[in-house]
Amino acid sequence: MDGTTLVDTLTDDLETQLSRLGSSKWLYALTDGDMTGEAVRAAAAADAAAAAETFASWNADPFDALATSAADRRDAVDADATPADRHAHDALAALDDPVTRLGGALGYCLVLDRTVGQMVGFFVGDADPSTANQFRDLRDGVGRDRVLDALDDACTTDDDWERAADAATTVVEAAYDDYVETLESMGVKPKNVC
Repeated sequence: MDGTTLVDTLTDDLETQLSRLGSSKWLYALTDGDMTGEAVRAAAAADAAAAAETFASWNADPFDALATSAADRRDAVDADATPADRHAHDALAALDDPVTRLGGALGYCLVLDRTVGQMVGFFVGDADPSTANQFRDLRDGVGRDRVLDALDDACTTDDDWERAADAATTVVEAAYDDYVETLESMGVKPKNVC
């Protein structure tokens, strides 16, 4: 197993969840139904603020770099953002050893890549190319490659890879729980995972 194979496995196993976390319905949930540029930027900044807090609290390489990247994303959109209070961030913060934290960080990156991709699409559709380009740059700075390199170094046994995969799955599924619960609270019925 290596990091690239793990990404392929997770992408296959969590195809439905990740697909929906890259949809306009997820953006609708993140903005509490306020599909405006301001609300989308606020959602992006709140997510980045929460990620920056968690990664900084781990106080170790490569999480320091991930914390800096998340803080840069927050500052680029809204430096004063209040950290998001979501299941995915709680799941990430609960991880307590390097291998599971790296796996959780990978799960977070997989969700974030799809979320920010949807945000890029929103600003393209909103005829705001400069903000769309800003979000493309934010997407490029997520840090997944750094996580994959660290996983390749940290995972020396099949058990390590399994624990990393389990942690990544936990974070993705927590984000999906956010998706389902938020939409249901807004009176929108998400489809079941088949």
